[in-house]
Amino acid sequence: MKIAVLGVGLIGGSIGLAARARLDAEVAGFDPDRELLERAGELGAIDSAHEAVAEAVEGTELVFCAAPVIALPGLAAEALDAAAEDCAVTDVGSVKRDLISSLGSDSRFVGGHPLAGAETSGVENARADLFEGARWYLTPAPTTGGMLYDRVQRAIADLGARPQAIEAETHDRLMATISHLPHVVANVLVAQAATALSEEAEHLPEVGPSFRDATRVAGANPAIWGDIFAGNREAVAAEIDAAIARLREAAELMRSGEREAVAAWHEEAGRRRRELIETEIAGGPLHELRVRVPNRPGIVAEVALELGRAGVNIEDMALYPAADMTSGAISLYIAGDEEADRAERLIRDLGHDVSRAE
Repeated sequence: MKIAVLGVGLIGGSIGLAARARLDAEVAGFDPDRELLERAGELGAIDSAHEAVAEAVEGTELVFCAAPVIALPGLAAEALDAAAEDCAVTDVGSVKRDLISSLGSDSRFVGGHPLAGAETSGVENARADLFEGARWYLTPAPTTGGMLYDRVQRAIADLGARPQAIEAETHDRLMATISHLPHVVANVLVAQAATALSEEAEHLPEVGPSFRDATRVAGANPAIWGDIFAGNREAVAAEIDAAIARLREAAELMRSGEREAVAAWHEEAGRRRRELIETEIAGGPLHELRVRVPNRPGIVAEVALELGRAGVNIEDMALYPAADMTSGAISLYIAGDEEADRAERLIRDLGHDVSRAE
């Protein structure tokens, strides 16, 4: 398999390392920074270096666009112009709606976003295991080709990640809450602490571990985060407004002096945090669900998104078009008895025949 990685920083370099190690892939690399491109080659993240997108994309089956958010629409469009008709193109950006809006009409494009990274940046910090166990969201459009979506999902799973289909707007709202807002809050906390220190006549004690933990991401990668905040501005602003409302509620609770109520509020936050961050490991046997579907654009994305909305993870999939190409079947592999039962019900609700392979 030959893939192209367009942008060889931390994420692109890690994709290259993982693809070479896990997929036995030949990796062509492109980056406008020639020194960075050479360094990626020295570190083994790419097999060949190219100074033009068209050269890197030539002869590939899969293209990963790993540029800053603001550059992704242009880069992905250039990749699609140069790629073959049977080549899948995806990206790794953390803002999806505008990108899908501009490129979603091309059946070869599948939006993507791995929830993986590090405080450090650059190809020097790339790792082949960066995506191990990480959620990797995919945002297919109604026109996305089924075979190409399958190729992207399968490759991402083979890189060690856990792919899941999600709608672009839902993705952006979710990221505004769990990723973008924490950076905003960290920045605000740092500004507030700095102001308090400057206003106090006497030197305050050194900051404690709680402050360091809560502000770890403050000011990280300003250029990258400036683009992310601008690209997802409406969703982030809405989450800031919601957070302000909750802070006002918290302020009123503190002013009430009701110790039991405050303790209960604090305890509830701890319980919810545990629920949010505890990792669920899918148990039970792997079930194959065989779904009969018409051969029309977007059918694979339709099924994948429906299961993704319900939180059902597709561990693997395979496509089997009929000889006359008017219909076909999708084999979906779901871990766990309850999850498989739920997937069956959801697929039937979509109007498709589904059976469980023995």
